[in-house]
Amino acid sequence: MVEKQESATAKLCAFARAWHAIHCRDKIFEDDLAFDIMGKAEYDAAYDTVSRGFDGFSEPFSREDTEEIIAEYIAPIPLARIHFAENRLHEFAAKYGRIQYVICGAGSDTFLFRNDDPDIEIFEIDHPDTQRYKLSRIRQLEWNIRQNVHFVPVDFEKQCMKDQLLRSGFDPQKPAFFSILGVTYYLTLDVFSDTLRQIAELSVPGSAVVFDYPMKKRDRSGGGFPERVHRLEQITAALGEQMRGGYDYNEVSRALFALGFQIDTYLTPEKVQAEYFEGRTDRMKAFENVSLLSATYTAGYDYE
Repeated sequence: MVEKQESATAKLCAFARAWHAIHCRDKIFEDDLAFDIMGKAEYDAAYDTVSRGFDGFSEPFSREDTEEIIAEYIAPIPLARIHFAENRLHEFAAKYGRIQYVICGAGSDTFLFRNDDPDIEIFEIDHPDTQRYKLSRIRQLEWNIRQNVHFVPVDFEKQCMKDQLLRSGFDPQKPAFFSILGVTYYLTLDVFSDTLRQIAELSVPGSAVVFDYPMKKRDRSGGGFPERVHRLEQITAALGEQMRGGYDYNEVSRALFALGFQIDTYLTPEKVQAEYFEGRTDRMKAFENVSLLSATYTAGYDYE
């Protein structure tokens, strides 16, 4: 987490949702508030970052080339995972009625304003500086925050997410749905498992967690990935955020099972392609190394 501001990659993900809402007729995910909450200045800055090859010094590409880069590299992952997460959320809410929705690393997520279900209580977790920036932006827009929304500032270097959630009114006896999107790319599985452990400690049976993760190269037939995957790793490194190499499915499933979770939905890259990108006429297609996963908490776990 980059202190004092949202990470550069988080801003690009927000930009992807705004760009998609403005430019694409065939929507993978509709977020008509993404541009507003980002603002024109931030949107233009993100576009310029892409146009200049992510280094800030190169001569800008043509508009056509810039749009192709966005469609090929920037938009597919955030659009597919937010569609997957919110679709799973609505299924969960339909099943349980009054639920809690915890968005880990909420950034510029707009669900709290798009949501029209008063039975979904929302907890947005983020770094205090990122959260202050978002709240300032909301005040500028004069948008009203509903009573069922809680902002939970967490400095992960100094504070425990579980403790901060409980202090903010989270009820561990109610069904909860946790989304952790765009995080696993930059964490080892051991570090990510600590977040899953805290979620397990907060969960009643039936609660769920959804996340995306990059697959290890050896976890795919043929032993490697196309150049696009390597190029994305280079892009994030140029922005100051180094990807950690990914996980394989077996180690992810073992980590979840050890904490009392059972995988209920698993989309391989091929299934992501079929679900969200099949038949498109633009350059957008599923990333060859990104899977989407949802797991349900099914049992208590002895942490002693």
